[in-house]
Parts: sequence; structure tokens; C-alpha cells
Amino acid sequence: MNFTLYPALDLRGGRVVRLRQGDFARETRYPIDPLARAAAWAAAGASWLHLVDLDAARAGSWSLDGLLAALRLRTPLRLQVGGGVRGEDDIRRRLAAGADRVVIGSLAVREPERVPALIDRFGAERITVALDTRRAADGRWLLPLAGWTTPGEAELETHLERLAQSGLRHLLCTDIGRDGTLAGPNLDLCRRILELAPRLALQASGGLRHAADVAAARQCGCAGAVVGRALLEGALPLTELAARGAEAPC
Repeated sequence: MNFTLYPALDLRGGRVVRLRQGDFARETRYPIDPLARAAAWAAAGASWLHLVDLDAARAGSWSLDGLLAALRLRTPLRLQVGGGVRGEDDIRRRLAAGADRVVIGSLAVREPERVPALIDRFGAERITVALDTRRAADGRWLLPLAGWTTPGEAELETHLERLAQSGLRHLLCTDIGRDGTLAGPNLDLCRRILELAPRLALQASGGLRHAADVAAARQCGCAGAVVGRALLEGALPLTELAARGAEAPC
């Protein structure tokens, strides 16, 4: 099975940042140019970039058209883009700006019945659904909304069963409790998702630290892994993954 590594850049106010466990009050800023860093990752062997507009995720104020255009012009990267997708017009705008895939999150949780129509309209290769999840005290995996800022009572497994019948191909799942922590990926969660929906191409996200974590995600059946902090801080050099064959473009 092909496996794709997705280096990740989260932007807030035009700056590259990481949020710890999705908390906007626990932000780390990185004094780097997003275009230059993306180009460096491409030179090191990456084929995709996962790009998120945190301002749009929180409030709907999308502002990355210019960056998308520059990335298309100056890098060979394919672009998976998320943040603030509320409907068809938002998907259309991001695709027109240069995205190869658009990530829909809260929309797919609030209105899962719309997902089949969006896939029919834009194609299964153009849509990634993000079911980002946080474990409740009673053990249920719940799906928060609005860039993880609004608690939700929707359950991961219920939504997953519906989405598996929708024509969806690409699913991204983040264990929010591990996001930005370098605590390692939640492989048990990945295995459970693949048990319930084995035909989906699952992207693991949250906590990946080093090449062994990426290899473990691949071994348990994931089609890809989204890696942010470990790459930004140099804990996981992309050249090391390329040398080990962890990046196999799909």
C-alpha cells in the first residue's frame, strides 16, 4: 500500500504556529517563512503539504489564497488545505486557489448528510474529511467543532459508519489530546477506525515524534501521516524518512 507523509503548516495571523492539544491559548510561534519551509520540505523529498488556516477554522476568515498561489508557482508540492470550510463555495474557492484536496471538519460533523453530495460534486480525490476527536471521561471519542474550540457530543464511531457509506476516500483523524505534544501517535485509535472502515485511506495525526512512529502508523494500515511539530523543531528530519523509504507518494 502506498504511504504519504504530509508535513504540516498551521498558520495564524500569517505566522507559522502550533497549538498544544488544540488550545489557542497554548500557542508556539515559529519564526519561519511558510513558503521557504515548504520549498525546503519539497527539496527533501516531500510530495504533499498539509496547510491549515487556524483563523478560518476558528472564525471563518480565510486568507491564504496568495500563499496557495505562491506554493503552486514555486514548489512541486500537492496541497491538502483546511480551515473554515462551511460549504461548496469555500471548497470551490480553495480548489481554484490551488488546493489539490480540501479538508472539511466541522461541516462533516454538523451535517454529515451533505458529504455524499460534496463528493459527487468535487470527486473523492478532492475531499478529505477530518474527524478530529477528544476522549471523554466515559471513554467515548467525541468530535468538537469550530477549530476544536466548541465541545461536541457527536461520537466518532457513529459518524464514521455514516461516512464509510458516503463515497469518502480520504479520512484524517487527529487525537487532539496528543496533538502538538510529541507523545506518540494513538495507534489503537487508528486500528479501531480501520476496523470500522477498512476501505478508507486514513491519515494519522497527533503526537508523531520520529521515524519509528511514522513506520508504526504505516504498519498498522494507515495510508499516511500528518506531522507538524516534530518536523518544525527538527526532531524528525524529513531526509531521514526519505532515506528509510517512509515517503512513498500516492
